[in-house]
Amino acid sequence: MFTQKDLNQITTKGITEEQANGQVSLLKNGMSFSNLVAAATIGEGINQYNAEETQELISYYETAKEKTNIVKFVPASGAASRMFKFLFQFLNNYNPSEESVASYAESKGDKLITVFAENMEDLPFYDEVIAKLKSENLNLESLSKDELCFEFVKTMLEADSLNYSFFPKGLLPFHKYDDGAITAFQEHLFESTLYASSQGNADLHFTVSEKHHDYFIKTLDSFKAKLEEKTNTKFNISYSYQKEATETLALTLDNEVFRLEDGSILFRPGGHGALLQNLNDLDNDVVFIKNIDNIVTAEKNIEISEYKKLLGGVLLKAQEQVFSFLHDLDADTISDEKIAEITAFIKDTINVVVKDDFENWSNAEKVKYLKEKLNRPIRACGIVKNEGEPGGGPFWVKDENGTVSLQIAEFAQIDFDNDSQKDIADNATHFNPTDFVCGIKNYKGEKFNLLDFVDPSAAFITMKTQNGIDIKVLELPGLWNGSMAFWNSICVEVPVETFNPVKTVNDLLKPAHQVE
Repeated sequence: MFTQKDLNQITTKGITEEQANGQVSLLKNGMSFSNLVAAATIGEGINQYNAEETQELISYYETAKEKTNIVKFVPASGAASRMFKFLFQFLNNYNPSEESVASYAESKGDKLITVFAENMEDLPFYDEVIAKLKSENLNLESLSKDELCFEFVKTMLEADSLNYSFFPKGLLPFHKYDDGAITAFQEHLFESTLYASSQGNADLHFTVSEKHHDYFIKTLDSFKAKLEEKTNTKFNISYSYQKEATETLALTLDNEVFRLEDGSILFRPGGHGALLQNLNDLDNDVVFIKNIDNIVTAEKNIEISEYKKLLGGVLLKAQEQVFSFLHDLDADTISDEKIAEITAFIKDTINVVVKDDFENWSNAEKVKYLKEKLNRPIRACGIVKNEGEPGGGPFWVKDENGTVSLQIAEFAQIDFDNDSQKDIADNATHFNPTDFVCGIKNYKGEKFNLLDFVDPSAAFITMKTQNGIDIKVLELPGLWNGSMAFWNSICVEVPVETFNPVKTVNDLLKPAHQVE
């Protein structure tokens, strides 16, 4: 179905013809939903630790990390524009000479603008916006409160002013201290010193968009030396972009490949699952993954970071045992007792559901099976109690071969038209806040090829519009669900206070983002 011109475009992106045909097939046939068996709960897929156990695991991590090559991996390419959606609507629809902000909010049913207008002075960028307004010789004292709100929002967002919506979240002022506001990017560097550094070094990797790369470098140059001196830590910062080879094509509603006016194929970013390629390029022993906007003020971070150490301890302790068992399985002979010990471990610690007839197998078959189950990337997943947040969580899932495994499933993967599946999802007790610690090397110190552990059928199909035309769009299996489908997973309950994303600008008014 592809012309030679198409094939040239496809291969130039680093995509094979087979991959492109696979994308078309997925879009035509529709995504396959996860087959939920049950939601993971405390004791059934989710570990819960008391104070003594928590401290033991933290101590274990603090000792082990000094001989571990750690990196903090932060997806940071997302634009901030969605944070300001309600403010763009406000600019487009509000006229301060005709109505008050209160009447506008009531007529539009917009509670967000009310909160924003009443609390502007507590926003971390308030001083910067006011300074910009003054530099434009605006007489602020002559403005009513409603007029000031309107001018404030214009200054924040308009392209010829501060243009906040152009920047990624990571480069916006996030927290306001006595000596000024700092960005989420800077806050992440400080946080890394609390749990993700060893021997005075902290390695961080940020995935950024190419158009923002220079802004990150410039921002880093403005504070790096001072922060290194303050924390007695050397920061090693690296960056990467989403790769063209992870882009995906789209179909029209008639299942034709969507093309641009010049006849070329439209390729779009493949969603956060594309970042698996960036993760796969890292050569560290342990990777902490945390979204750029899920960051709190420094004082609160000190407490919250204890739970990152907990996750690190869970991961490294389990990984140490995994490596030891794999060396045992490499031996010429292995006792029945050792096989039983390893089998109990994979069931109880890394949540492997062993096949029903396992006990009837020969020793050679058991050894092969145990090796295959153990020799995989491993992750400890921070899980919080479900308080109604949109998104996914930990579930026991059965694949097409009948194998049950512990997975992070997003709501988009769940068939809510199926009553039994909906019931399982609706009654789930815990939520995935995107808080992971990953071991990406095997017991011989070799890096896993993470692309070998993806479930390609876990891709997402969404509806979008392009030039006013409805199209079906393919997103790659999500980074923490389908892209890690065949990893070993340990889910750990952590406090909901560890989850503080900034989805709208008003979230910066919440206590987690306010300096006390």
